[in-house]
Amino acid sequence: MSLLTIRNLEATYGSSQALFGVTLDVKEGEVVALMGRNGMGKSTTVKCICRMLPATGQMSFDGTDLTRLPSHRAARLGIGLVPEGRRCFSGLTVHENLIAAARAGHWDLGKVFGLFPRLGERRAQRAASLSGGEQQMLAIGRALMTNPRLLVLDEATEGLAPIIRQEIWTAIRQLKTENGLSILVIDKSLRELAGVCDRAVILERGRSVWQGGFGDVSRDVAQHYLGI
Repeated sequence: MSLLTIRNLEATYGSSQALFGVTLDVKEGEVVALMGRNGMGKSTTVKCICRMLPATGQMSFDGTDLTRLPSHRAARLGIGLVPEGRRCFSGLTVHENLIAAARAGHWDLGKVFGLFPRLGERRAQRAASLSGGEQQMLAIGRALMTNPRLLVLDEATEGLAPIIRQEIWTAIRQLKTENGLSILVIDKSLRELAGVCDRAVILERGRSVWQGGFGDVSRDVAQHYLGI
C-alpha cells in the first residue's frame, strides 16, 4: 500500500511553472530515490510534499489529501523533512534542536544519540559550533524526533567529507533495515543509492520521465537522464 501518492503534480514560482506533471509513490517501508540533474524539480517536489509551496494535482499521505493542508498539519501526519542546507537552529544547543519539535514515539534522545553518538557527545554545544557533518546529523536527528512515518532527505550528503558521507549512508541503511522507515531521498551518488533504495523516480524539466526498480537504472538511463 502506498503511503505517499502523487499524480500529475504541478507547481509554479510566480508566473514560472516548475512542475508539469510529477507522479510518484512511496510505499510503507520503502526507500525511493528522487533523481535528476540540477534544476529539474526535485527540491520543488519536496517543497510541495511538505506544503511549503502551493501545488495542483493529486497528492495524498496515507489517504489524506495533502494539497489543501498547511505545512504544520502535513508534519503532524508524519512527514519529516531533512532540508537541503541543514537549517539547524544555530543559536540553540544540540539538545534544544532535538527537542524543539519532538513528538512521542519510537524516536527519543537516547535512540538519536545511539544512531549518531557524536550528537550525544556534543549535546550541550550550540549548533553553530558544530562541523557541517555534525549539523547534518543534527538535522536528521531533529526530523527523527518528530517520529515521522516518511522521512524526506533532500541532498543529505552534499558537500560533506567522504568519511562523514559514509556515516550518513550507514545511518540511512540502518533506518531502512532495522526500523523499516519509509524514506524519499534526493542524492547524486548512484553507488550509495543502490545500496539502500528499492526504486527510483527520475525528473526532467519538471516531469516524471522514468520510474522503476533501482536495479533497472542502467548505464544508458543514467547517461541519458542524469549525465552520469
